[in-house]
Amino acid sequence: MTSENSILSSPMSREEILAVDQIAIQQFGMSGLVLMENAGRNAAQAIHRLGPNGEICILCGKGNNGGDGYVIARHLELLGRRVRIVSLVDPAELSGDAAVNYSIAQRSAIPIRVETAPPSLLAAIGQPRVVVDCMLGTGAKGEPREPIKSAIGIVNRLDTVRIAVDIPSGLNCDTGEASEITFRADHTLTFVATKKGFVMATATAVLGRVEVLSIGVPAKLLKNLARL
Repeated sequence: MTSENSILSSPMSREEILAVDQIAIQQFGMSGLVLMENAGRNAAQAIHRLGPNGEICILCGKGNNGGDGYVIARHLELLGRRVRIVSLVDPAELSGDAAVNYSIAQRSAIPIRVETAPPSLLAAIGQPRVVVDCMLGTGAKGEPREPIKSAIGIVNRLDTVRIAVDIPSGLNCDTGEASEITFRADHTLTFVATKKGFVMATATAVLGRVEVLSIGVPAKLLKNLARL
């Protein structure tokens, strides 16, 4: 397990992670699109390294975690991987950077299937060699709602490699409490630093192997946070 640029060695809370993005945007002039692009590219490279050959299915939710998924798909294609996306939300509900990256993926002819009803999810997900969880991010609290709840249940029963992006859907990043239905990852690719809840036994049971990835924020920002 490594931390971003080996600068941040302590786990971070939901609020602290949000502050990293806000400081990078407001004080350093970075755009949210740049941060999402960095996160998605680095996650794609890790998935390419960790995932066996074969089809990769990315499950995308509504927020920035879903936006990461669209970036990941684009970069996995560039790495020669066969990838498709299952969106668990009507793309019309996407906003901001997630909406932009959905549009890019759509124009890039990356296969995207929209499924918002649980009965059709089993066929939509299929039998991929790798499933990537981009459904719920660090801001999520409480039990996952449909159709995400059903999607998690389906994937947990598959003979596949499960990779969570930032945090397994259904896990509270601050408390480490796992919902009754939580994505059971073989690998968790989390951004900037580990999360405070990751040390709890309920979290370690669903995290798998944790790897920390960079989103490209300046070292000065990270050093300032490390001193707090």
